[in-house]
Amino acid sequence: MQKTVEIESGKLRLRGMLHIPDNINGKVPIVIILHGLCGDKMGPHFIFVKLSRLLEKVGIASIRFDFAGSGESDGDFIDMTVGSELKDTNNILNYVRTLDFVDNDNVGIVGLSMGGAVASMLAGNRKSEIKTMCLWAPAGNIDEIILDKHYIAGNYEKFRRLGYLDIEGLLLGTGFVDNVKDLRIYEKASAYDKKSLIIHGKKDDVVLLSASQKYTYYFGESSKLQVISGANYTFDKKEWEEQVIEYTLEFLGEQLK
Repeated sequence: MQKTVEIESGKLRLRGMLHIPDNINGKVPIVIILHGLCGDKMGPHFIFVKLSRLLEKVGIASIRFDFAGSGESDGDFIDMTVGSELKDTNNILNYVRTLDFVDNDNVGIVGLSMGGAVASMLAGNRKSEIKTMCLWAPAGNIDEIILDKHYIAGNYEKFRRLGYLDIEGLLLGTGFVDNVKDLRIYEKASAYDKKSLIIHGKKDDVVLLSASQKYTYYFGESSKLQVISGANYTFDKKEWEEQVIEYTLEFLGEQLK
């Protein structure tokens, strides 16, 4: 079963989709799914929808929200920052823990790209409440990505003058850059000491594989890096998508018991 849900995050309303396994007998695990920059709760080629429905079939609930300023949630994209998305995710976790069918000892989190960076910080901050974590091409180096070759590069003065950067038709504000400079994402994530799986495409040219390798350095032996040969940034082939979902389902099934 799936149903639409809304929660408040500050003065804004977040809209999402909650998936609940049928014929619940007692409490069940749940997975929070976080989208990336310029993304939404459905994910590239609907990968989050597919994952949620498969989790549902194996008895694991899930919840996918649009961050404030994205998708169907309130707010303007230009006001979004990594910090605001971390606040949203804290509020999502708080909401999840109030659901009467949720086993609060078995809460997992999945994040793609910048959503992976946000997930890692949440896990570091609230590690006692996150049983396990799966990150897909996590952009712990989102500051470098935005400031370097892919986006702002040598146009920083123009960016400051305009007050925004146009990314895929969405306007990224100067507040985003001011916020991300001081976040120290990897250091915050490093407090997480439970099992985690990181999945990355070998030919990702947006979030380089080195970003995930840096996570494994901070997480140590508690984390495993799974590299998908030939895959790009968002796993845009059926065979790559199937591998991501298969590895994720197997891992979450083992960890969320």
